[in-house]
Amino acid sequence: MSGYGPIIMREWITALLFSAIVLSGCMGKDSGASENATMWDEGLAQLSLEGLDDIRNFSVAYAFDNNSIGESNWAVFGNEEGGNCCEHYLAITKEGWILNFGGEYPTWSEDRGRTWQEYIPSVFSQIGCLEPKPTVPGQEGLGEGSIVQATNGDLIAMGWFPYPSTSGADQFYAFFYDAADEEWSWCFNRTPEPFYDRSWQVEVVGPISGGLYGNGPYASLVISNFWHQVQNVGGQISTDGLNYDYFGFPDRDSDLPAIEVDLMPGPLGKEWDYTKPHKEMRAFPVPSGGLYFPDYFVDGDDAYLDTSLNWWTGVTMNGSSLPSQYCSFDSSGILHCVRADGIILTHMTSSDGGETWENQTYDLSGVASELEEWEFHSNGFHDLFVLNVRYQSSSGPDIDVSWHVRDYSQSLEPDLRTNIGLGDLDSTSGAGADIRFDFASMGILPDGGAVVAYHDSSDPDPLFGVETLLPVEYGAPHGAF
Repeated sequence: MSGYGPIIMREWITALLFSAIVLSGCMGKDSGASENATMWDEGLAQLSLEGLDDIRNFSVAYAFDNNSIGESNWAVFGNEEGGNCCEHYLAITKEGWILNFGGEYPTWSEDRGRTWQEYIPSVFSQIGCLEPKPTVPGQEGLGEGSIVQATNGDLIAMGWFPYPSTSGADQFYAFFYDAADEEWSWCFNRTPEPFYDRSWQVEVVGPISGGLYGNGPYASLVISNFWHQVQNVGGQISTDGLNYDYFGFPDRDSDLPAIEVDLMPGPLGKEWDYTKPHKEMRAFPVPSGGLYFPDYFVDGDDAYLDTSLNWWTGVTMNGSSLPSQYCSFDSSGILHCVRADGIILTHMTSSDGGETWENQTYDLSGVASELEEWEFHSNGFHDLFVLNVRYQSSSGPDIDVSWHVRDYSQSLEPDLRTNIGLGDLDSTSGAGADIRFDFASMGILPDGGAVVAYHDSSDPDPLFGVETLLPVEYGAPHGAF
């Protein structure tokens, strides 16, 4: 832990003394009023920037107005903080850690980016997991992984090493952080498939009675980007966070028995603000137990994995399917879904288990020719939703933007839009691309600050920024912040 807590607390006290009344949920609503143009940051406070090496100013605008109304400071980080040539895999913990498994090993910061740690086992000889270190000199930096926090605070992660010299085949290493013991451990895992690709990872809420797969407080399910998108091969599952077994998925045209799934949990613990997997998992943990896959089957029906690790056709309590593959809960108990149709994104929320929905449209017609990548997160404690989009602009370069929706329970209309980075680089995803940005990644810290991956011409590889200008109403930063 760093000693920056008192410094930042003084910054917040200063902001509280000199800031006016907070304009909660209404910043940027009146973009045509010129007298308000200089007041966009009223109610916002600057966190301390001491100890942060790279501070950049990002342009701010009202939600659907292209005219800049000011700038906000973001702390910026690169490959040295856990990424690789083409991406960052970001996640946040309830303790305020910024996690990044974009590169070879789990990397994290406990003090908002001022210092970073990396878990690299010094001796790869754990009992039951005997295997040499998966890379040799000259191959460093070629691994990549996934990581997410489980509801009990554990960190579940999987590393993929595609080019090891020891066996000539892909290797998979589970990395596990036991929250109770505050210790990391690892285990070598092997599967027969020759090609895996970047993993997506999620918790199956327990307690789990998994038969041949074992029992545990929860299960960790890992799928391959390649397996899931190109062919329905299956995934890997573990009930201890370390030892994974092959796990089959139902065929997309299966006609499984239906089961009603309770998607109306009511308010949840704050840990539910940090359990959302990357959207490409296309699944979300269910508070009552299990894992839900919206729009899984070819007919549009949903799939549900129960706490005995059995597959069903999932329906809501009113017998419906969900409107998008991309959904998640936060601590408010509200279900968020986002759907992409061409260059139009729609944010939907339901507080009654999917029976009724509130909608907000993000129409990029006129500015975008194509959606490149996008991701979203929500934080029920702060009543905050953030949508991050990377789009191909009509004029050529890719643009990274983030919309903030503060007090989303009152209105889904976004407050402000931040242009992340310079917006001057044309990059795309996939092997063979000259300039790669393979997927969007982001999270929201316990103090309400967004953490967003982006790419511009200032660096040959993707970067990520940490927001430092936050509403006074969020209060003094939590814990070490």
